[in-house]
Amino acid sequence: MLKKECKKTLFTTPSHNGKVCILHKFYQWYRSDVSETDAYNPQAELTASQERASKLYGTKSTHYLTNGSSSGIIAAILSSCAINDKILIWNKSHKCHKNGAKLAGAKIIEYELNLNNEWGVYEPLSAQKAEELIKQHQPKAMVITSPSYEGICTDIKAISDICKKNNVILIADEAHGALYPFSDKLPVSAVKYADFTVQSLHKTAGGLNPTALLHCNCDISPNKVLDMITTTSPSYPLLASIETNINYLFSKRGQKEVDNLINNILYIKSKLTNLEFFGDDITKILIKKNGLSGYELSEILYENYNIEDEITNEKSTMLLTGIGTTKRKLDRLLKIKNI
Repeated sequence: MLKKECKKTLFTTPSHNGKVCILHKFYQWYRSDVSETDAYNPQAELTASQERASKLYGTKSTHYLTNGSSSGIIAAILSSCAINDKILIWNKSHKCHKNGAKLAGAKIIEYELNLNNEWGVYEPLSAQKAEELIKQHQPKAMVITSPSYEGICTDIKAISDICKKNNVILIADEAHGALYPFSDKLPVSAVKYADFTVQSLHKTAGGLNPTALLHCNCDISPNKVLDMITTTSPSYPLLASIETNINYLFSKRGQKEVDNLINNILYIKSKLTNLEFFGDDITKILIKKNGLSGYELSEILYENYNIEDEITNEKSTMLLTGIGTTKRKLDRLLKIKNI
């Protein structure tokens, strides 16, 4: 008899892993999937919902995105830059950063970050380097990635102060940091410091693919650009899920869930003394094992323990968690304490 294949434990995006449903049962979404011609004045209700979200986050405006963080980054760049404006972009950033600049006709100035050779991840942009780049190139805007995929964060407040002093528009790609506004144990969010901040709800905050948010804290409105690049046939189930997702995160239940997640991770880390941990964001469990490459560790996790990681490099591997990562799921990591 063939051995039944064990189901993999996924520490990957989306964080809900199909196990948690903030809104309601899946089959009900089809009842809400109507054309814009079948709903009375949907724009007024959407505007009201986004205004409520803006008050919750403390922004000048917050916009719902159903085409992922990429659309938010592109909208922010198009709203900020015109032809031949200079824009600073990390040379290893997500492709939407450069795509947005190309669409705007802006002049892309790439900057590099140092590689941490012990962990195989890039170090954060320092405030000192940001100031040097701004003084050297005098850009119209600057895009930073914080956190990185692996959970490495910049000093967003310090860089924001430098940008404001030099009249540079700061666009923060916080796609992997949607939980930051909801716990003091997580890194500082860019939402209240950057001119534009983009967050992916689906990566760590329990949202559906590809829901995201664009936050604005400056006098530049992205409305016209969003109207140009957003579909005229929106998905009402996705829009409704964004509203409910935000309400959940700001609720006592949601914030308790974030606290429980962090405490459960701290417990697991205290038990896995055979592994090394690194990073600013505890929800990104970046690990390495002495004597093993990141790829070897990833293969052992997958083949021997049925654990699938999110991303791996030569030195380390990262297990992604978020809303939907239960204590029971994290406890399965205790099996690897003898690797």
